Amino acid sequence: MNQTYNELTITPPNYYYELFLDLVTSLFDEAIEEKDGSIILRSEEDLSEINFGVQEFAKSLQTLFNKDILLKTSSKVCKNEDWIGTYKKSIQPIEVGDLYIHPSWEKPKANKINVLIDPALAFGSGHHETTYGCLLMLQKYLNKQATLLDVGCGSGILSIAAAKLGAKVSLCDTDEQALQSALENFSSNTVTCERSWVGSVGKREKAYDVVVANIIADVLIMLQTDLESALKDGGILILSGILDKYATRVVEKYKNLILIEKYKKDEWFTLVLKKEVNESEQQSK
Repeated sequence: MNQTYNELTITPPNYYYELFLDLVTSLFDEAIEEKDGSIILRSEEDLSEINFGVQEFAKSLQTLFNKDILLKTSSKVCKNEDWIGTYKKSIQPIEVGDLYIHPSWEKPKANKINVLIDPALAFGSGHHETTYGCLLMLQKYLNKQATLLDVGCGSGILSIAAAKLGAKVSLCDTDEQALQSALENFSSNTVTCERSWVGSVGKREKAYDVVVANIIADVLIMLQTDLESALKDGGILILSGILDKYATRVVEKYKNLILIEKYKKDEWFTLVLKKEVNESEQQSK
């Protein structure tokens, strides 16, 4: 063990936090701590390349969304200690309704639906308000044997939970490493998916009873047509990653669907929308 280690603290704008966390976990496979809106990386290896990558990602987002991305990073050299052990102690299991989300070093609960997720693998540990909201809404609106598509699956926590709730799931992510991590998490949880692919919802081969997308408002708005068309008639769309100041804008974009619930946790919204049944098509069948 070296006498020192490197620590990199990344503080992205709150609105883009999930995107930066998803990026970092695809680049870095050691312990990652989330604290007070910052992402903290610790390693005995040099972290300057990851710092550079994060800065370049911020520039790309700024160009894509034509908005200033106020990213803060800081690095320092620290005296070595058992920071992996300290990190593990800082990650607590969480209960979301009947679901119990826990890392591999914590025991499952006998009276809960257990979902095993190690937070360092990819975004989605259940602690973030958007993931929490999606997990609650899945338990409320997902029927057993329903088909579900998880768009931007990250760690796969939502589709794993859906599979354990009895759904037949598919998942996709534009990040190949995130998708691979999700599939490994499926294996750890002894559940399977019907189909997975690198890419977005546009590469789907069928429509689904439920589609869930926990991304950010700008991307949800960009994907509106694809997400709506991915729904069967009468299907449910669960959207999250929406800061309160953008909720109205997202609802207006999805005006073709019926808004049936708005769930808010702190400053984050999760929306549940329903696609109407086309009565003329039903009568012609």
